[in-house]
Amino acid sequence: MKHDLQRTALDILSSCVDMSVATVRPDGAPQATVVSFAHDGLLIYFGCGADSQKAKNIAREPRISVTMTAPYDDWMKIRGLSIAAIAEEVTAPGELEQVWTLMTERFPQIASVEPVEPGAVKVMRVRPTMISILDYSKGFGHTDLVSIEAGDIAETLDSLRHHWLIPLGEAA
Repeated sequence: MKHDLQRTALDILSSCVDMSVATVRPDGAPQATVVSFAHDGLLIYFGCGADSQKAKNIAREPRISVTMTAPYDDWMKIRGLSIAAIAEEVTAPGELEQVWTLMTERFPQIASVEPVEPGAVKVMRVRPTMISILDYSKGFGHTDLVSIEAGDIAETLDSLRHHWLIPLGEAA
């Protein structure tokens, strides 16, 4: 991934707090839902009800689409992301702990929310495979389409604590 486009994508991710997640219902119909999210580099995390339609859709078909638009007050400054991705439930205790840290740093108000019963919420990891970066500052409707490889994601992480990105046998 080109580094300037990578920086633009990360800047947009950092300036947005909500995104639309599109999944596929069992009958093939699309379902789009707005969720708040946290991210570590290009990895995106969100929570949803364990029994929600979104969680059921992802369990059946992990390919999703995500969109977000950074706040703007001038059309010629519109910037956003449209992301094709794979969503997976986070189950590793260490990763869940890291996601909780990311969420509480981004949304301090979580501390005042009533705790939910164990198992009532699923945490999802969104791993982009393709990102379309919308940037009107480069021209009306300008987009750059970028294919995302594992190395692109790894180089954007705040640390190398993400052992689940390293295939077995490649760890140093």
